[in-house]
This record gives sequence, C-alpha cells and structure tokens, in this order.
Amino acid sequence: MNKGLYIATMEPHSGKSLISLGLMRALLGKTVKVGYFRPIINDEKPGARDNHIETVLKYFDLPLAYEDSYAFTRSEVTQKRNEGRSGEIIDTIIRKYKKLEDSFDFVLVEGSDFSGEGSVFEFDENVTIAKNLGLPVIIVASGRGKTKEGLMGSLQMAYQSFVNKDVRVLAMVSNKIELANLNIATNGMREFLPDDVAVFAIPLIDTLANPTLKEIVEVLDGKILFGEEYLDNQSGSFNVGAMQLRNYLNHLKNESLVITPGDRADIILGALQANISSNYPRISGIILTGGLIPEDSIIKLIEGLSQVVPIISVNDGTFNVTNRVGAIKSNIYADSTQKIEASVSTFEKYITIDPLIERFVNFKPAGMTPRMFQYGLVKRAQQQRKHIVLPEGTDERILTAASRLIAMDIVDLTILGNEEEIKKMIMKLALPIDLEKLHIVDPVTSEYFEDYVKTFYELRKHKNVNMDIARDLMSDVSYYGTMMIYKGHADGMVSGAAHTTQHTIRPALQFIKTKPGVSVVSSVFFMCLEDRVSVFGDCAINPNPSAEELAEICISSAESSRAFGIEPKVAMLSYSSGSSGKGEDVDRVREATEIVKKKRPDLKIEGPIQYDAAVDLNVGKSKLPGSEVAGQASVLIFPDLNTGNNTYKAVQRETGALAIGPMLQGLNKPVNDLSRGCTVDDVFNTVILTAIQAQGI
Repeated sequence: MNKGLYIATMEPHSGKSLISLGLMRALLGKTVKVGYFRPIINDEKPGARDNHIETVLKYFDLPLAYEDSYAFTRSEVTQKRNEGRSGEIIDTIIRKYKKLEDSFDFVLVEGSDFSGEGSVFEFDENVTIAKNLGLPVIIVASGRGKTKEGLMGSLQMAYQSFVNKDVRVLAMVSNKIELANLNIATNGMREFLPDDVAVFAIPLIDTLANPTLKEIVEVLDGKILFGEEYLDNQSGSFNVGAMQLRNYLNHLKNESLVITPGDRADIILGALQANISSNYPRISGIILTGGLIPEDSIIKLIEGLSQVVPIISVNDGTFNVTNRVGAIKSNIYADSTQKIEASVSTFEKYITIDPLIERFVNFKPAGMTPRMFQYGLVKRAQQQRKHIVLPEGTDERILTAASRLIAMDIVDLTILGNEEEIKKMIMKLALPIDLEKLHIVDPVTSEYFEDYVKTFYELRKHKNVNMDIARDLMSDVSYYGTMMIYKGHADGMVSGAAHTTQHTIRPALQFIKTKPGVSVVSSVFFMCLEDRVSVFGDCAINPNPSAEELAEICISSAESSRAFGIEPKVAMLSYSSGSSGKGEDVDRVREATEIVKKKRPDLKIEGPIQYDAAVDLNVGKSKLPGSEVAGQASVLIFPDLNTGNNTYKAVQRETGALAIGPMLQGLNKPVNDLSRGCTVDDVFNTVILTAIQAQGI
C-alpha cells in the first residue's frame, strides 16, 4: 500500500503551494494522520524557518516537529556534494522520510523551489529523490508568460525525465493559465500523456499573486507609520502619485498601492479620503519615498482619522521603489488566512480530487476522525448550495465568519441590519468581502416587509395578534429572518451571538413549528475530540426533560448522528450504570431507555450508564460486560441541561476539543442558536451545519 506522494515542479513560482495546501486539506478529510516533508529547503536568515513548512504545520495543526519535516538546507546539500558525500544526502532523506511514514498514515512530500542556481541539476535531484523514496509524482508547471508550445514542451520533458527513472506520474497540473485557455492547456497535455495520467489546468488567481503590505515592508525595509494592524492588505496594483491630486484620483483602482514622496501631503490626504469615500475605490496602502516624513500638522491630522491604511516610509527614491515593488513575488505565509483559503478553494474548484486520491491511497480509516468530519461538512455543504440568513449584521464575529464563508464559496448569505452600518463595520474590520456576493437587507425598508407583516398576522391572529403587533414584531431581525425561511426566501437561519436563545427560537416555534411526530425541540453538539467525534445531547435547550422527552431527544440525536456519518451507539447517561442505582433521576433515565428500545429496536442503546463506562472500553467491560455500547458510545444523552451544558464545556476546555453546535433538532426548517460567547469558528461551523440541515437530512 502506497503511503506517500511527491509534488514536483521545474521552476520557481509555479504555484506549487496551492497544490500542497489543497492536497493536505483533502487528505486530512480522508485519513487520520497526514505528515508533511520537504527533502531540501532554502537557506533562511538566522532564526527564520522555511515558509512552506511553517504554513502547512501551523494552518493544519499537524503533530509534527519542524526539525522532522525536512532533511537538508540547500547550502548543506552543496557542502556535502563538494566534500564527495553525495550518498549521505539520499540516505538521510530516505531515513527521515521513513520515520514519518512509520508515524503517519500518509505523507505529502513537496519538492524544492528552484530559487537558487542550477535549476536543471535541481530538477534531476527531485527525480532522484522521488525514485529513491518510491513515490508517485504530481508535476506542476506555471503557464504564466509562456506560449502553448513552450509550456507543453517543458511538461513533456519533465514527464519523460520521471518515467525514464521508472517514477510513476499520477497527474500533471498546468497552473497560472489564462481563464480562456484552460481547455487548450488540458487538451495540450492530453496529446502526449497516457490515459492513466490525470491532467488539470488552474487559472491565474490575482489574489494569490498580489503581495501583501507586510511583504512589501519586508522587501523595502520600510518603517510603519500607521495601520500596522492592516498589513495583510493585498496590493492589487500600484501607481505613483506625482501629478496634481485632481488628476491622480482618476487613476486609483481597487486595492491600489499609492507610491508618493513623503512631502506630498495633498496626495496622502486625498488618497486616505478616497479610501473611505463611496465614490472611489479602496486603496491598500501608501508608500512614502525619499525618507521624507509628513509635517507634524499632517501627522496629527492623520492620527485623528477614523480609518487609515498602512502608511510606510522608505529611504529609497520613487523610481527605485516602484521597480522593486513590481518585482515582488508574493508568498503564502502561516498567517495568510485569506490566501490559504483562496488556495484551497481554487484547488477544490479545478482539481477533481477523489479519483486522484484513489490512484495513490488504498485504505479505509476506521471511525470518524475530527479532520474527516470537518472536511466532510464543508464538502457536503458545497454539494447542494443553500441560502442562510444571519440576523446580527453588525456583530464583528458574524461579519468575519461571513467573509470566510464567501471566500470559500460555501453558501449564499443574507445579513440583516442597516446597510450603511454594516458596510462601515466591514471597512473598519478590513474584511475582504465581495459585496456583490453578500445580500444586505434592512427589514423595515425591505420590499417584502408588508407581505411578511400580513403573513404573520394571518398565522397568529388566533393568538390575539393584530396588524400593529405584527408590524412591530416583524421589525425584529429574529422574526424577519425566520419569516424569510417560512416564505422560502432563505433555507436556514443562524443567530444568538447577540440575542438570547429564547429570542432566537421563539419565532421558529410560533410559525416554523416542529416536524410531524416531534414534540420536543432539542440540540446536539458535535464534540471533535483528539481521535473521534462524539454527539452530545441535549446541552442547550431542555432544562429537565421527562422520560418521554428524554426518549425523543435520544431518537433525534441518534438520527442526527447517522445523518452526519457517525454510527449511533447511544449512552443514556446517569450517575449509575445498569441496574445498580436507585432514585428518581436514574429511574427516569431507565424509563427513557425502555421507551427508546420499544420505539426504535434498531438502535444500539445502553442506559442508565455512567460517562466513564460509556467512553472508556476497560471501564465499560468491567461495569457492563457484553454491552454493544459500553466503552464505545458515540452519542451521549445527558439527563438534564445542567449536567449536559457543564459537561460539554468542561470537556471542551480541559481537552481542547472543538465543539461544533449547538444544532437544533425537530424543527421543520433549520434555525440554529449561537452562544453569546461564540467565536468566529463557532459561527462558521454552525452556518455549515445549518446549510447541511437545509439539504433535508
């Protein structure tokens, strides 16, 4: 069974990182432990680390020491070769790779960058390493600035070089291709490759090529005067502010980098004002050349502005700065979340990964790991696109999560609130949201407002609701968002970051209502532990459920578990296991268990059972020998809200587990409630859960 894959290129700046990031995400969604290895890395400044390794290890949180993820620096390889010790190079690479192979289910190997001299020699070196490691290869090449003949010629040469060494080529990727030429590239590769080699073409993505202000500062050795918190801004283009302001403003483009001498206060202030004006495009930053700093009065004026972009002072002249900025080749760093997510999204859009993975990995991991679960959630949400409404439009966490969801192209979003306030918040947070993909609605001024008011009146007039009450309630974002779902203008809603659970759920109970045969709305958390995913219910809604309600919560939770790919083995938790305990609380759990067994004899269920007996195999065998559930429970049902809420939070805090949810069960259409202490990740994950629920699970 093959346990590794080698990504090779023939040149610098091929976009190899995009392939590595996309493959790593895909592999972590299909197996438990994936390692990452670079046989030879570039020499870095003292104390610095290889950027590729740092990005992959940190972003994917791989349990791998930096020192174990590479074999040699380029200078070390050169020294050993000069000393006649070339054999040690391959021996060490093989040894370090095999160590990872023994520790991980799969190892992704990324070849060298061709940043130094002797690229022909370096290419042969990659062929030799792949051959000695016995790994199949994916070849990546950049089509930027090349003719079709030039690109295909180099790719064919690369393919033959690997095949001549008996290295199997699994796939070939033409990267950075003009969008209109994608078919030309794939057809060109198909002409000389056998059918068992997959071919892919990926377009040039400007957001990946554009340098950030942080990169520009490092290259120019600049001094940051303002806006240090926005150094992740990307520079889409750059131009020199040398003409009069009234003329210069006409040359601004979206995400422009303004380059101007430091004494041009008119250009500086004009560009800053244009940045916050709705009539001009946003700028990414300002570079002040010639070592000139604006006068104190201008500095004071800038300090008082509510919004600024990075303003950088450099000693070099305008001409040299412009040339140096134009020569910068952008990289992806560990903290470049936007670029990483854009890379992964691009990879998933243009690479058909499942057939490719089947070619080089042939194993089925046991159980559902957290990585598999999270990967599966995103892929599942993308398969059937849904429209989710977020009522809390001015909450920073909501907007930040929305930015990620839009960047990854997972769902359609509507955000409720005052449009001007929301756009100001987006600008304040410097979020890269494409506003054309974000639907902002102010309930009161919406074209549907009066229709929603009449609908609510008709639905609730038997409860003494009149038109004035209906109009007042429909002005509330929770009611408006829920009515969007009822009317089919949205598929689901996520709220609660700034509202109580009752505020979020009450409208749903009033007119979304529960599914047929369901009398209790309950919730589950998907607890992503180190080596498994467990379902906890109910930890958010029902304070003291009766035996009948507890049984219904159990059945709903088991169905949710199965719907999300987790085989339900249900533990009805209590303070005693089996028949040993007595008392009202344990008797209620025992009764609930019997109700479930009668209603759903197909379910594997044990109760009452203690938490340790439910999750620890040795304890489970000791307390309940022969049980199908003890020691291996995947669905844990808590007897009351006090126990469930405290337990899930204790497990989350003490183990570092990721708690995804709560996901509400039992409603006709999905409405999910966030905690007011939620994080951006909580919002992101809950929206994805809601989208999957809306698919009709």
